[in-house]
Amino acid sequence: MGGKEIMAMDGRFHYYEGYAMKEITFPIRVMHELGITTLFVSNASGGMNPLFKIGDLMVITDHINLFPEHPLRGKNVPPGPRFPDMHETYDKDLIREADRIAIEKGIRLTHGVYVGVQGPTFETPAEYAMYHTLGGDAVGMSTVPEVIVARHCGIRVFGMSVITDLGISDHPVEVSHEEVQEAAHRAEPLMTEIMREMIHRLSFEQVDQ
Repeated sequence: MGGKEIMAMDGRFHYYEGYAMKEITFPIRVMHELGITTLFVSNASGGMNPLFKIGDLMVITDHINLFPEHPLRGKNVPPGPRFPDMHETYDKDLIREADRIAIEKGIRLTHGVYVGVQGPTFETPAEYAMYHTLGGDAVGMSTVPEVIVARHCGIRVFGMSVITDLGISDHPVEVSHEEVQEAAHRAEPLMTEIMREMIHRLSFEQVDQ
């Protein structure tokens, strides 16, 4: 893709499906052993920022981990440190490149903080309000465990959320899994266009999407 060798996953494992954190993040360990140096990760999420619209693409600038189990709990796995720094979890250079590409192509991009929760229920209005008060702009049931392990392995990360439903207090919206999938499907081509161009412009040999 874009003249680069990539490794792609067809979906992911979710904590709410009953998998342990080490199972959820095992693919990241495999990617590291295969020489992957950059991870592109995406998800469908509920928007809590009043400026968001359904179908928006949100570049993840940071996250809040509310999963009940930490993916690095237990014996430390080389080569990562026991206490990895998470100050710049999502690579700022990759974020800037995505912004440039979006401007060139006329694609609306938003930025925000992703809140990771275990699921599998969608959030209540009070939960949406709480997560937004905590500093979140979008909430979902994935991504955070994989990103933590990627950073532990020294893999840089670019993340993007598709806003598939809204939990804004003034505009409560009932949502179904099918509606979330439909909104994600509509936004996918735009997200793919940005990521494909990013991969084309990057100067490394291997990348994961």
